Amino acid sequence: MANPNPLRHLLLRWPSNAADLCSTRVCNSGINNWRSRYSTATPESFAQDEKPDEKNDTNWFTLPPYTDTVNGAALGKEIAGRWSESRKDAIKDSKTQESATDVASTTALKWILRCCPELPRSLVQKLFRLRQVRRESSNIEDSDSSAQLQKPRLKRVTAKDSMNLGDRIFLPVTVKEVPVEKKELHCNGEEVNFIRSLELYKDPAIIVVNKPPGMPVQGGIGIKTSLDELAITCLSYDCSESPRLVHRLDRDCSGILVMGRTQISATVLHSIFREKTFGASGNDTSNEKRVLERRYWALVIGSPRHPKGLVSAPLGKVVVDNGKSERITVVNNSQSLSSQHAVTKYKVIGSSSQGYTWLELSPLTGRKHQLRVHCAEVLGTPIVGDYKYGWQAHRNLKPLSLSNVESQHEELPKRKNLPFGINMHNGSISEKHPRLHLHCKQMVLPNITQVLQNLGQYSDYDLSQLESLKLDAPMPSYMERSWNITNS
Repeated sequence: MANPNPLRHLLLRWPSNAADLCSTRVCNSGINNWRSRYSTATPESFAQDEKPDEKNDTNWFTLPPYTDTVNGAALGKEIAGRWSESRKDAIKDSKTQESATDVASTTALKWILRCCPELPRSLVQKLFRLRQVRRESSNIEDSDSSAQLQKPRLKRVTAKDSMNLGDRIFLPVTVKEVPVEKKELHCNGEEVNFIRSLELYKDPAIIVVNKPPGMPVQGGIGIKTSLDELAITCLSYDCSESPRLVHRLDRDCSGILVMGRTQISATVLHSIFREKTFGASGNDTSNEKRVLERRYWALVIGSPRHPKGLVSAPLGKVVVDNGKSERITVVNNSQSLSSQHAVTKYKVIGSSSQGYTWLELSPLTGRKHQLRVHCAEVLGTPIVGDYKYGWQAHRNLKPLSLSNVESQHEELPKRKNLPFGINMHNGSISEKHPRLHLHCKQMVLPNITQVLQNLGQYSDYDLSQLESLKLDAPMPSYMERSWNITNS
């Protein structure tokens, strides 16, 4: 049972109803149009540590006054049950109340990035290095001078300085010349409807989609269209913030993908996913009931020696093809600095006489290509369509004869491709080159909206009352076809 006391220090101010989750002061301070909302101010006096010069007449962009919000990272840890005993003891001790409050504080760097998401992080860090960021403190030490109360009292601030309630940050006016790096994609009606048809669940805090195979989750070199960019255009709806990724899926993998609709919900979820990996990496695998559970369905070549079990094998990255590419592999020396502990539960859910087996895979950690490497290198059963880690098993693989099941699916390959070149129909085991048969089918995660709403009303809300969301995503057509073939 979670201790509710730490939550008093996780929350200072929060919207009182669900609708406000998408329209907090931070959101309204300029997520999409921060330039039009920022005011300009001409400081008439500087702090004593600043030398008056010709820059005194320069205009500044002024950020909204700082208001305390939920410490999303700490809240995520509390939900995940990883709140340390030392922190609990510190909060119980009245002499350490200030240090507990400091945990929920926000640095000047984080406040700028929160208010100005369009500004590149590297640029903001450069402004701090050049000492071009100022702060007007809400704590006026010399209150006897009425003249000083009427004038902004600016001091240089560093990136790691904590913000106090009411503080305002001033940025050089030249930031308005910075071009916006990420632009909204222009989608037609058919494309918008397709992306929205992928939705499995939506509430004021999160949105969940069934990611189609072949669509990259995040942009990069050579990627024209990614799901995170499409979400800005198609999945923002009436929320002033754009959906944010909290975890990843491989490009050719399909299934449940969770995004946070606000910065705070994304931070909480990201912390939960991170704590899930941290707990399993510490060999904490005995707890059957977990706050976050993911179940993948995979069709593999061959069959594991045991119908169920636990794979615990460290993974590391190696460079191949003379440095042109890289791959993940099981590392024999777990003490290597480059290795990452990876744990996967598995069980057989179906098998066929053709030499294929359906597995349910539950990753207890979240390492890159974890399921694919564990299946190929540890279980000896590479996933169908995984030519990167199971290419040897695919060399002698021949398409199955459909006979009695072919007539049920003969029209599927004739359907036209979906928007963005997505094709979810071709690629079953009846074809010469099957596609990756790995799908995130089920997920159980905490109801983030419930906890944020209740924290807004009760600062001592007991997390033991927190409900879970149970999600299920149907498999793409080509995997359903393979399922029917192996079970015919």
